[in-house]
Amino acid sequence: MFTGIVREQGRVRQVTERDGGRFFLIGATETVRDLALGDSVAVNGVCLTVTRIEGDGFGTEATGETLRRTTLGGLRPGDWVNLEPALRFGDRLGGHLVTGHVDSRCRLLKQEKQGNAVVLEVWVPPEFRKYIINKGSVALDGVSLTVAGKTAAGFRVVIIPHTGRVTTLLQRKPGEEFNLESDYLVKCVEALLAGEGPDGRRGEETGLEGGPGLAEKLRNAGFYV
Repeated sequence: MFTGIVREQGRVRQVTERDGGRFFLIGATETVRDLALGDSVAVNGVCLTVTRIEGDGFGTEATGETLRRTTLGGLRPGDWVNLEPALRFGDRLGGHLVTGHVDSRCRLLKQEKQGNAVVLEVWVPPEFRKYIINKGSVALDGVSLTVAGKTAAGFRVVIIPHTGRVTTLLQRKPGEEFNLESDYLVKCVEALLAGEGPDGRRGEETGLEGGPGLAEKLRNAGFYV
């Protein structure tokens, strides 16, 4: 589990094809100090396992499925990536709960200045737009952000100067892609209201109490659903 607060920007040093996936060697002076073999680290928002420690860098591998679902397949030596080591119990939750399990890729439509900040307008695949909530949380390339507004095709976020300096977000140009992870809690609520069982079946198939019945109970208790 992560928070979406980037520790540092690492630089890709090596990319090697390996068994249908890829091995990445990433330079990360600050991050590597607290890493050990087997630890989890978010690379552009993707949870990966540390398989090598090499000086001031670390190695990790991504499977073919991860390369297809995320933007990691496009990484080349010299590219910069956002890094965050896994959250420890007792750490401050400065952003929001981020799992490192990317929903999909999304695309930058427009970038424009707004005072000393920058507004990004992002396109989201239609099936994931329902998870975007005004003033809710979203992770772009592993960066915890607040949704400034929904649009017909996705959402807008505001990048303050500090976030622009310590992450790679402003390096993207219109047409380029981010890794998108929508708010985990929103997806949990959706599953609860649908009455899904642990295998993904709906309430009417599992006998679990959920769906409209649960929604009505929540409304009667004063919740807006």
